[in-house]
Amino acid sequence: MSDAAPSGEEGRPGIGRVEAFSDGVVAIIVTIMVLELHPPVSEGMDKLWTLWPVFLAYVLSYAYVAIYWANHHRLFTHATHVTNSLIWSNILLLFALSLVPFSTAYLGEHHFSREATLLYLATMLLPSLAYMWLQSVIRRTGKQGPAAEAYYRSYSRKGRFAGLLYLAGIPLTFLSPWLGIACAGLVAILWFLPEGPVDRLFEGRAGHKAA
Repeated sequence: MSDAAPSGEEGRPGIGRVEAFSDGVVAIIVTIMVLELHPPVSEGMDKLWTLWPVFLAYVLSYAYVAIYWANHHRLFTHATHVTNSLIWSNILLLFALSLVPFSTAYLGEHHFSREATLLYLATMLLPSLAYMWLQSVIRRTGKQGPAAEAYYRSYSRKGRFAGLLYLAGIPLTFLSPWLGIACAGLVAILWFLPEGPVDRLFEGRAGHKAA
C-alpha cells in the first residue's frame, strides 16, 4: 500500500501537526496534575505524610499519561495521512485524558474511597476505549505489511486486556477499593512490559489454534 496521501488529505506534515498538538495537550495535563500537589502549611514530616494519598494518586496517573504518550508516539509512526476519523478519534482520546487530573485529585483528596476509586477506574477506561478507536483508524489507513500488522496485533491485545482489567476493577472495588486500584496498577505494569506474559500467552494460544 502506498504511503502517499489521498487527494484532499494531508500526508506526514499533517501527521506531525496532530502529534505536536497532542504533545501540547499531554504536557498541560501533566502540569495540571502536579499543580494539585499542595504542600501542607505546617512543617513536620507528620504533616507531609498526610499527603501520601494525593502523591500516590499522582504517581499512578503520571504513569498512565506517560504510557499513553509513549504508545501514541509509537502508533503515529505508522500513520501515513490525516483523515477525519484520525482527527476526531485523536480528539476524543485527548478529551478522555483531560479528565484524568480531576479524577486523580478526587481520588487523592478522598483517600481512595470506594466512590473515588470507581470514578477513577471509569476515567481510566474512557481513554482506553478512545485509544482503541484511534488505533483501529491507523491500522486501516496507515502503514501495512507484516511488521506493522504484528505491531497492531500486539498492542490491540494489550489494549483489550487492559480494558478488561479496568472493568474487573469496578465490581472488585465494591469489595475493597484497593482491589480496584490493584487492577489499575496491573494495567500500568502490563504496559511497562513491551513483550510481557500477555503477549506470549496470546501468541501461544494463536499457535495452538493454528496447529
